[in-house]
This record gives sequence, structure tokens and C-alpha cells, in this order.
Amino acid sequence: MPARHVLLAMAVALMWGLNFIAIDASLQHFPPMFLVALRFALIAVPTMLLVKRPDVPLRWLIGYGLGFGTVQFLFLYWGMAAGMPAGHASLVLQASGPFTMLLGATFLRERVTGAQLAGVLVAVGGLAVVGWQRAEHASVVPFLLTLAGALGWAIGNICNRQARAADPLRLTLWMSVVPPLPMLALALLVEGPSRIAGSLTGFDEPGAVGAVLGLLYTVLIGTILGSGLWTWLMSRHPAGVVAPFSMLVPVVGMTAAWLILGETVTVPEMLGGVLVVGGVLLGSLRRRTTILPKPDLDVQPAGARG
Repeated sequence: MPARHVLLAMAVALMWGLNFIAIDASLQHFPPMFLVALRFALIAVPTMLLVKRPDVPLRWLIGYGLGFGTVQFLFLYWGMAAGMPAGHASLVLQASGPFTMLLGATFLRERVTGAQLAGVLVAVGGLAVVGWQRAEHASVVPFLLTLAGALGWAIGNICNRQARAADPLRLTLWMSVVPPLPMLALALLVEGPSRIAGSLTGFDEPGAVGAVLGLLYTVLIGTILGSGLWTWLMSRHPAGVVAPFSMLVPVVGMTAAWLILGETVTVPEMLGGVLVVGGVLLGSLRRRTTILPKPDLDVQPAGARG
């Protein structure tokens, strides 16, 4: 891969790592469930007007939108609003890799190699360490919510794989059409109309401007620009060459959270993070080049992007 393409891949990892900081800023003003609806509505409206719907079975498009868009971000935003630090969220979300492999083996009868199984065990061990540390120092509920978000990402990956879209970026954009309505209904039920209305009118409150900027970053930089560059790279290089750069996302996310938000990481959490990243990398490199086709990979960083 040419040096300029390596720099582009690293730039995408930087965009997606910083995306967790942007989400944290948005959650300071917007309620989490409504924020998910708002995020995807901002993409869905221009998509329906300007982008042709991909020629894929509707059930897989809806499944992709429900898994990757709705379930993943419902639990990720909920978990972060409940106290999951942004840096830790960027790490725990990497559990989507092992989850995808296990779902593929269970429901699609994909072959699991020894390296993949070893990678899953290593990553699970790392997650267990991080979860144990969270339980020791804070509530474990935000950790479990974020882990549920990783499972939603994996479900989306499986649906994306089955869709087999000729243009993965177009599929990713149309996936955004699915989450807004169910998330808005859930937000109205759980968070209430008054709280939602307050978030749309109280822009003189502290943190409101930062929340809007964070939302715009998530939509324009994290989703559209980041996904566009990643899809472009994936179309020009083998998946196994490009995909490992997504492992830089939690490194960027945790470093940025430390520098910008003042988040701290214990030594066991750091060791657990190394195990998670190493396990996902070990289990994904071979899988991405021999088992899962490219369409499944084009969304891998999307969860990484938050």
C-alpha cells in the first residue's frame, strides 16, 4: 500500500477515535436515545433524496440498520450516558469482531480456524479484565450496555454480509434510514417529549454548542468522510491490508480521552486493552482475507467510528 494510502488509513483511525470524544460532548446536552435518532436522521434525509437505494434484499438492509445502526448505538450512547468513559467505550466496542465470528459460525456455518478461536479467547480474556476493573471501581452496568452495543454491531455485520452489496458505501448510507423512527419512538417513551424539546431549545445552556459541534463531527467526519475514505481504501487494497488499521481506533480513543477529558486507565485495564486489541487482530486478520467478503468489512470501522 502506498505511503499516502497508509496515511489515509491512519487518518480514518484518528477520525473514528476522536468520534468518541464527539459523542461524549453531544451527550452533555442531548438525551442518548434521541441523539441516536437525530444523528441518523441527519444522514437519512439527504440520503433518501440524493442517493439511489442499493439493490439488495430489503430484509438485509433493515437487519443491517437495526443491528448496526439501532441496537449498536442505542446501547453505546446509553452506556456512555450512564457513565462508560469514552476511551473505554472505544475499546469495548471492539468486541464486535469476536461476536461477528461467533455469529457467523453459529448461523452461517462459517469455518472457525484455530487462530480465530485463539483470538476470541484472548479478546474475551481482555474484556473480562476490563469488566472486572469497571466493577471494582464503578458500576458494571455501563460496561455491559456497551458490550451489548458491540453485539448489535456484529448482528449488523452479518446482515451486511448477507446483503452482498455491490456498493457498500451506498448500503451504509441507506442503513441510516432505518434507525430514526424506532429510536424516536423509544426516546419519546423513555426520555419524554419535554426532555427532547428542552434539548432542541435550550441552546443557551452550558455545553450546548459543544454538543452540536460534536453531533456535526459524528455525522460529517466520523460517518460520511471516514466511511467514504475507508470504503475507497477497501476497494483498492486487500481487506487484510486495510482492516488492521481499525485496531488503532481504541488507541486513539483512549489517548484522546486521557488528554482531552482527563480519563484515567488502571494498569490492569491497560493490560486488558492490549489483550482485546491483540485478540481481535489475531482472530480477524485471517478471517478477513479468507472467510468474510469485503462487504462485511466495510462496516467494521463504522462501529469503531462510534
